[in-house]
Amino acid sequence: MADSLTFNKIAGATLATGLVIFGLQNAVSLIFEKAPPTKQGYAIAIQEEAGGGAAAADVPPDWGTVLPAANIAHGQQITSKCASCHQFDPAGTNNIGPGLFGVLGRPPGSHAGFTYDQAMQDFAKTHSAWTYEELYEFLKSPGAYMPGTKMTFVGLPDPKDRIDVIDYLRSNGSTGVPIPPPHPAAAPSAGGASPAGAGPATAPAAGAAKTADAPTTTGTTNSAPSETAHTAAPG
Repeated sequence: MADSLTFNKIAGATLATGLVIFGLQNAVSLIFEKAPPTKQGYAIAIQEEAGGGAAAADVPPDWGTVLPAANIAHGQQITSKCASCHQFDPAGTNNIGPGLFGVLGRPPGSHAGFTYDQAMQDFAKTHSAWTYEELYEFLKSPGAYMPGTKMTFVGLPDPKDRIDVIDYLRSNGSTGVPIPPPHPAAAPSAGGASPAGAGPATAPAAGAAKTADAPTTTGTTNSAPSETAHTAAPG
């Protein structure tokens, strides 16, 4: 009889312990239950910097403004990178690439005694000369501007470097290529403020002829073609 009671006590204690553990698990789940997020991950807020915006497009500059202020000595220094393939002497000596004396304004692929690759020959069919604009784009990345060229020069990504180099090339046998005049200043918007010191506008007398507000600028803008070959330079 005593053994039976002892067994019942042990069994009852075991069952009670199991019920307590089970109850605690359910209670914890109910207390700390959280609904899953509707969207996985989390956003990181990034404050936009003041004055930010897209980088300015790399387009040919106003040559009449930038060339007079360019650094010829710096441009000549940069062309030392080309010395392994090109010569800049007045004799027009060819090397791995064609001689570059007088390349600005020269028809592409036309330097005597040099055999150009097919890419340059094809380029010459649609371009009559190396202009400021053509050199500017070509020197940025010869391979990208003229696909298929054998010129391995990676290019000059800095616009200021290209401007200085072009100014040097002009001074080196291409001084006859005129610098285009600066772009005209933007006209004031309609209804804008009058210049300082200017008096109120006076209406023209009846019947008087209407004259132009500003003188007409005459002259043409010359973009002399240019030519650089460099087994990567125009030719």
